[in-house]
Amino acid sequence: MKTQLGNHINLYGGGTPSKEVESYWNGEIPWASVKDLKEENFIFPTDRITEAGVKNSATRIVPKGSLIIATRMAVGKVAFASDDMAINQDLKVIEPQKELDRKYLFYFLKANDAYFQGVSSGATVKGIKIKHINSLELTLPPLSTQKKIAAILDAADAHRQKTRQLLAKYDALAQSIFLEMFGDPVTNPKGWEIVKFSEVGKLDRGKSKHRPRNATELLGGIHPLIQTGDVANSGGYIKNYTSTYSDLGLRQSKMWPKGTLCITIAANIAKTGILKFDACFPDSVVGFIPNKKTNNEYVQGWMKFLQKIIEDSAPESAQKNINLKILRDLDFMVPRIEFQKKYSAAINSIECQKDIILSELEESESLFNSLLQKAFKGELVK
Repeated sequence: MKTQLGNHINLYGGGTPSKEVESYWNGEIPWASVKDLKEENFIFPTDRITEAGVKNSATRIVPKGSLIIATRMAVGKVAFASDDMAINQDLKVIEPQKELDRKYLFYFLKANDAYFQGVSSGATVKGIKIKHINSLELTLPPLSTQKKIAAILDAADAHRQKTRQLLAKYDALAQSIFLEMFGDPVTNPKGWEIVKFSEVGKLDRGKSKHRPRNATELLGGIHPLIQTGDVANSGGYIKNYTSTYSDLGLRQSKMWPKGTLCITIAANIAKTGILKFDACFPDSVVGFIPNKKTNNEYVQGWMKFLQKIIEDSAPESAQKNINLKILRDLDFMVPRIEFQKKYSAAINSIECQKDIILSELEESESLFNSLLQKAFKGELVK
């Protein structure tokens, strides 16, 4: 049966207590906003308000397990409430009526992400309206069929989530090995030699005389172009690229060799990735080439512990950034090189295992997305 979603749900939103009234904040009640939609399936509030904050704002307590959708910024993103909580005005609770299964509705909304992106509007911050949710065309099979579809998607989703968790464990293992071998680089409990970062390798900014987005003739060739997002999302090794320079673009830039450690100094601060191919990058990325005192795997492990400290030290502006001098002047902990080489070998072994898991993750993501689309075309359960 085809129908409109608004015929089968109840919608309500939240609000924000006045920031000027201290007694409304830092209480016992979790209060969620769009920034708390970091997990795929659940929302975990990072702020707290008081009962007075609830009573004196448009918000209310949302029961644990409620289905929540973002109507601004992370438009269309859905998640379940991880606990009883209050929510702000950019989030809405979608409460299904008795003929509509909650989990079925959750996956239905996920499958319609492209719809929400298409109807969103706003000059600086994109948003959707209640009418966009209510007017969404819903495929509504019998409740028993809805539950079967939800169970199949649950199983596929659980498989990909477990694969993601395994990747996270490998990342945690790398940090654990670093701490065991070298200690915390902030406190240096093992008393390793301390030098300036500039003394263990060459640090230089990337180069681009012109902004590529303002000069399209610089793009579209065969020369890989890496941006800050490529570094931040690389998982430690930059294996792919989405942008390229033309020959003209290359001439006004610089090609860095495979193996260069890329360090972001704008937008995403002090994120790192090791190039797996020759590539160019702009001056928002710094290239590091180690000398005989260190290696890239060790430097990358060291920077992961300092990343938050470096980010917090960045001057506040329209976009946070740090300069090359800040990086060069960092105190660098220098263990004996044979220890660093052992660490590098361990990291390379972990990366081999991660490559296998990443391949499995791609397959599980592909399966889940395929099932998600089939589910609401009537192709998953007859």
